[in-house]
Amino acid sequence: MRKFGSVDDVLDFAIDRESEAHLFYVRLADMVKGPELVKVLRDFATEEVEHRIKLEAVKAGEVAIEKEEVGNLNIADYVPDIEPHPNMNYTELLVVAMKKEKLSYKLYTDLAALAQRKKLRDIFLKLAQEEAEHKLRFEIEYDWETF
Repeated sequence: MRKFGSVDDVLDFAIDRESEAHLFYVRLADMVKGPELVKVLRDFATEEVEHRIKLEAVKAGEVAIEKEEVGNLNIADYVPDIEPHPNMNYTELLVVAMKKEKLSYKLYTDLAALAQRKKLRDIFLKLAQEEAEHKLRFEIEYDWETF
């Protein structure tokens, strides 16, 4: 992982990742066919914007964070990687979303491990928790869809 010179550098990095995730879901929504898939992807994109806003508020000193435990089905560990494509079905979409959220979780967990200040570590752990919640939601949906 790259080295950061300040807390603001770390927050800027995380803000950039959330902006990229937002664009990923918006572009994916433009690729797929079917209004239900488009809505799901646009909802994902909105959640990424909410994460970016939260990080910006943290950077501005406006947010306090509380942590809580999140379950994990680990389904994302056992499904094949899928490249996004225009004819994705709902199950494939869920796989893409699970994998993306798993990577986001890992990013925030790694950033938390690098953070020297407890407050910043707690912020990243809270964001990791939120990404884990998203992944769990997609895993539960995947489980319902495939079994």
